[in-house]
Amino acid sequence: MEFSSKLLENAVYEVSQLPGIGKRTALRLVLHLLRQPEAQTKNLALALQNLRSEIKFCKKCHNISDTELCEICANPKRETSLVCVVEDIRDVMAIENTGQYRGVYHVLGGKISPMDGIGPSDLNIATLIEKAKAGEIKEIIFALSSTMEGDTTNFYIFKQLEPYAVITSTIARGIAVGDELEYADEVTLGRSILNRIPFENSLKSEQ
Repeated sequence: MEFSSKLLENAVYEVSQLPGIGKRTALRLVLHLLRQPEAQTKNLALALQNLRSEIKFCKKCHNISDTELCEICANPKRETSLVCVVEDIRDVMAIENTGQYRGVYHVLGGKISPMDGIGPSDLNIATLIEKAKAGEIKEIIFALSSTMEGDTTNFYIFKQLEPYAVITSTIARGIAVGDELEYADEVTLGRSILNRIPFENSLKSEQ
């Protein structure tokens, strides 16, 4: 792809680094920005810059937040002894949209995936185990996507929790195998949480 401007080429290259964005789509987006009022482009750039420099991660659940404690963890009406384990903020948003869950979350920041070089130490697992060890948790709901990586991560955490008096459950399989939570409709996802099953039962069903 030939460019008449080095500035345009650099902008297209940076945008094309985003997931699912090829160079042609990046070019279309950059040209669209050029056609907009300069203030709008500056606002976008400033929003991204502020996001990168000022964003925080909740010290309790690792969710993305504007403050040290996210709004969910800071809400006194949430049931703090009920913890839903998810991969990232997209899953938190999906579950919150159901309006069916009143506990708190623990965001792992990914799933165990040896193929991608991601092991347990690369995820926020140790802090979850510490909460269980301290007696802060009564029940943990595994809500990772039903992929091989998700199941592997669930099982690893389950084994780590065995020494502690914590109930472990998993969302009901209303979510199809291989599906990501963020793409599930709110009714199905809400029912999957309400109709969760003991984690041990999910292991038996897979044998």
